[in-house]
Amino acid sequence: MTVEEMKQRKKELGYSNEKLSELSGVPLGTVQKVLAGVTRSPRIPKERRVELIDGVIYDMASPTAIHQILSTELCNIIRSYISQQKGRCIVMAAPMDVQLDCDDKTMVQPDVMVVCDRDKITRKCIYGAPDLAVEILSDSKKKKDMYVKLGKYMEAGVREYWLVDPKGKKVIVYDFEAEVTPSIYGFSSKVPLGIFKGECEVDFAKIYEYISFLYEEDDA
Repeated sequence: MTVEEMKQRKKELGYSNEKLSELSGVPLGTVQKVLAGVTRSPRIPKERRVELIDGVIYDMASPTAIHQILSTELCNIIRSYISQQKGRCIVMAAPMDVQLDCDDKTMVQPDVMVVCDRDKITRKCIYGAPDLAVEILSDSKKKKDMYVKLGKYMEAGVREYWLVDPKGKKVIVYDFEAEVTPSIYGFSSKVPLGIFKGECEVDFAKIYEYISFLYEEDDA
């Protein structure tokens, strides 16, 4: 990034001259992270939990208990594998802003994500595409997750995308690197993570057993 480009970015984000001076000798990767992490996109209202996709604001409803347990279990399993392998990838759960296209027009919050390039991680947000993005479907955001975000994640360079459907008790896996049709698994399956060459698996049968009491409410 040239000085002139930094000056232009300063105008867009409202930097002071002193702040620009501080950045002038910093490596490009760090400059990008600082620029990205200064603030949440000005288009996003601070008082609402929303996502911004190509300039369009989408409200986000509060998650259900099933949603939260699924998210927590996925994070725990993936984190345990990374720790055992002494890996550097980071797993995180929403809410965490992802500046997907490295601009101020798209800011999403995957329910679960894995980021292996730590240079993308700032204190404020993730700047760029995560390696794995997981969305847990709900009636309020199903269409967005299955169509809008599918296209955005693929274009941005996400390597793998999971759609976990609690109601249908299935997991749809898009391995964008393999360029094949999506794989569909039931909640009785072990689902391999392509980003870890299938060596890490999520046993959804165990997770379902753990949360099955919440499904019993629907059967009563």
